[in-house]
Amino acid sequence: MRCVSLFSGCGGLDLGMERAGFSVRLAVDNEPLCERSFQANFPEASFYLGSVTDFVGDLRSGSLLNESEEIDLLVGGPPCPPYSKSRFYRKEKPRALRDGVAWETINGYLDTLRFLEPRAFLLENVPGLAYTVHREALDFILGKAEEAGYSCSWRILNAADFGVPQIRERFFLIGVRDGLSFDFPEPTHAKQPAADLLGASLRSWTTAGQAIADLDTDQNADDTGHFAGGKFHDLLREIPPGDNYLYFTEKRGHPQPRFKWRSRYWSYLLKLSPDLPSWTIQARRSNNMGPFHWRNRILRIEEVKRLQTFPDDWVLAGTLEQQWRQIGNAVPPLLAERLGLAIADHLAHSRSRTIEQAA
Repeated sequence: MRCVSLFSGCGGLDLGMERAGFSVRLAVDNEPLCERSFQANFPEASFYLGSVTDFVGDLRSGSLLNESEEIDLLVGGPPCPPYSKSRFYRKEKPRALRDGVAWETINGYLDTLRFLEPRAFLLENVPGLAYTVHREALDFILGKAEEAGYSCSWRILNAADFGVPQIRERFFLIGVRDGLSFDFPEPTHAKQPAADLLGASLRSWTTAGQAIADLDTDQNADDTGHFAGGKFHDLLREIPPGDNYLYFTEKRGHPQPRFKWRSRYWSYLLKLSPDLPSWTIQARRSNNMGPFHWRNRILRIEEVKRLQTFPDDWVLAGTLEQQWRQIGNAVPPLLAERLGLAIADHLAHSRSRTIEQAA
């Protein structure tokens, strides 16, 4: 089955789709570093370097895809800042489709959808796209997709519920053209495992310790390149694994409080616990915003790959900060694979149903 990918980044969503049986024929991104990373990992796929607006123009010219080639799936996650929590604090910046980048990228996605007419599509974003304050944007997307002939359903999924060693909630919108209802995959893991409604046993969340503990075999090695906490490094050392700066507040009963309650971002001096999944890996590497390793240092890029379920040998172009940004922006491949398998099953069932009706 053939897939086209927009806003492809370093290829997390695409890796999941390939593992689910789709062939990524064409990927699109406007970041040269992402092109280098993507082509190193998907040498057989074509890559379009440029804006989604330019891509749509060249797509219509017929120079990118064979017109007789049916595309089964369109995937992509348009840039998410206009729908993120940060816009609640950055009052000077426009939100949702009032943001110029959001307007261009969402319309570019929808224009591509209308032109290619794939059998199904997947659109990924932050949970904020489903907030009431952004409902106009979601209704716009749903309306345009339904006008194009797609039955749509959406859900906010936690990656930890599908075996990813990271608590990471993301919005997913799936559209199909066959008139059948799409069934999202059911969780395979849970914080407190119990039998699901069908009696199947769920597994415990995968922990950060299970994912990365083997990468830290030399515990006494010099790791100054990953120094964390800045002037508060000594405080970071005192914070228990799984806790953050709130440990040093009067409300938490600390005898010598250093911070006021909720005076910082929740991820400030946030430390991983080896017995829990990681918290969301952000797109920016920081020396005071975690999650940090329980050994009081910034995570290494090899560890960030593991927490996002990328293979150890996944190639990333650029500096350490640029590599981190690519991984932090990606959809965890394991979660993408689960969604891809559900879409593949749906399309296979739809095709079988069409053949039966024709017979």
